[in-house]
Amino acid sequence: MRSFVLAVVCLAVAAARAEQIDIDWSKVRPVEEFDHYWARLPPEMQAYRNETSTDRITNGQEALPGQFPYQVALLSDFPEGTALCGASVLTRNFLLTAAHCISGTGNALSSGGIAIMGAQNRMIVELSQQRIRFSTSGIRRHPGYDATSLRNDVALVLLNSRITYTSRVQPIRLPARTDTRQFGGFTGTVSGFGRTTDSSQATSATLRFTSNPVLTNAECITSWGFALAQSQNVCLKASGGRSACNGDSGGPLTVDSNGVLQIGVVSFVSAAGCASGRPSVYARVTYFLPWINANTW
Repeated sequence: MRSFVLAVVCLAVAAARAEQIDIDWSKVRPVEEFDHYWARLPPEMQAYRNETSTDRITNGQEALPGQFPYQVALLSDFPEGTALCGASVLTRNFLLTAAHCISGTGNALSSGGIAIMGAQNRMIVELSQQRIRFSTSGIRRHPGYDATSLRNDVALVLLNSRITYTSRVQPIRLPARTDTRQFGGFTGTVSGFGRTTDSSQATSATLRFTSNPVLTNAECITSWGFALAQSQNVCLKASGGRSACNGDSGGPLTVDSNGVLQIGVVSFVSAAGCASGRPSVYARVTYFLPWINANTW
C-alpha cells in the first residue's frame, strides 16, 4: 500500500511540474498525410499516396499502462498543420526521433511543437503525462539527412524544460558504442500511436505495440536493395502482417538484451502498404551513436 501511495505522489508531483497544455486533436494528423512528405518522392512513389491507408501499428495490441515508459508522442508544427510522430526519451533534456518528423516543405525545420511523455491515452490529460514544448532552436537534425532517400533519418529534440522521471516516464537505454551486433534473430518490438485499421481515418488514442524478428543486414538488403537499405538501417520482419507503419514514424524499435535496448528509429515502410509483407525499415541506432552522444546531455 505504501508503494502504491508513493507512486501516486510521484506522478502527482510530475504532473504539477509539467506545463498544462491543451491540444486540439482535430488539427493533428500523421506526418505522412502532409503534402511535403510526398512531394520529395519520385513520381512513381507518389502514385501510392491514394492507395489504402495504412498509417498504424498493424495487427498489434494495446500496451499496458507504463509498459513503454520511454515512448513519446511528438507533435510537430508546420504551416499546413500539426504532424503526429513517435519519439523516445533519451535524457531529461533530449528526445530521439526521425528527421522526417521535424522536416517540412523545402526541408525547412518544424516551427516547434509539443512532446507528450507518460501517455497511455494521449488524447486526455492523464496524471502520468508530461506535456513539454520544444522550439525550432532545439531541433538537431542529422546534417547528412536526405529527404528523398531517407538516409541519415534521425533527429534530436531539446525540450524547453526538463523531464521529470517517474514510474511512467523513463529514458531508453541505447547500445554501447562498442556493440557491433546486428541483432538479427532478436525479437524486435515497435510501439506507437498510429492508426489501427485500414478503414479508419483516426489514429490510435492509446499506445499500441507489435513484435517480430529482427533481420540481419544481408536479409534487409535482399528485401529492399542496397539503394534503400544500408548498414545504417535495420529491418523488422513483417510476419503475420505485423508491422510499424507511417503514423509511428520516429518511434523506437527495441529488443531485450539484459533489459530493454533501443536499436532502431522508425524510418519507412513499403509504399504499397504496411501489411504488404515487406520488412519495415529503421535507422540503426549503433550507426548514429557517435552523433547522438556528441549532441545530447
